[in-house]
Order: sequence, then structure tokens, then C-alpha cells
Amino acid sequence: MAYKQIVAAAILDSLSAPSKLLAARRTSPPMLAGLWEFPGGKLEPGENCEAGVRRELAEELGVQVVLGSEVFGPVPEGWVLNESAAMRVWFAEISDGTPDTLEDHDQLAWVDLDEAALATLDWIPADLPIVHAVLADTLAGATR
Repeated sequence: MAYKQIVAAAILDSLSAPSKLLAARRTSPPMLAGLWEFPGGKLEPGENCEAGVRRELAEELGVQVVLGSEVFGPVPEGWVLNESAAMRVWFAEISDGTPDTLEDHDQLAWVDLDEAALATLDWIPADLPIVHAVLADTLAGATR
């Protein structure tokens, strides 16, 4: 099955010594409004995944990032979101700018990288397996 490719970032306070993750609360569509996610979006025609992540973060949050390793999902397209879309996710660290809610989000939160803190947010259900993988990878030191 061919999935529509979505890209996103698990933005950390530091790729080398991560302690916090930036989560973003969606404003739309209505069924996802108020839920938390990894910032990102759809690829543009002809765009590669890494360029798409950088563009999406600049548009949505107003930041430039350095990408770290990929948070690998169970399919080549990354993590299955629904019957038609899958998302590849990279660790990232902000290299320029201060994150702001420019598009698609009404709130941002730096959350401690531990199970209890991450569980306080109402994540989009499809993102929950990615949250657990991000936590496991950061504990294993696999962010760079």
C-alpha cells in the first residue's frame, strides 16, 4: 500500500543531552483540535523528507533546526497514521529562532522526557507509539 508521506520532528532541547521534548497542540481539524502532536506536515511535490521537515518547522513554528537521527517506524514510510498516511519523524534541535504558534497550533509545551510527564498530555492516538519510541531512543542515546 502506498501512503501519503507526512514528515515531523521530535524537537529536543539538545540532541547530545536531551531532557525535554517540544509538543504542539493542534487547532484543526475539529476531531484533532486540542490534541498534542509532533510538529510537521505534508511533503510538497518533488520535496525530500528532510527538506520537508525543515520547511514545515519554519512555517509552523518559525524555527530552523539541525536534524538528528530518524525515529524509525514499522513501515518504510515511518509510522502509520491512518489508512492513507504515514509519518517519518526525525529528532531535531533548534538552531535559530524561538518556537511560536504560527500555523496549525495554539499552544506549545516543553515536556520532560519521562513517561509520567509525557502522559500528562492528550496526544493524538496515532502519535502515541511514536512518543514511546522517542522516549526509548532518547534513553538509549540514539538521537544524533
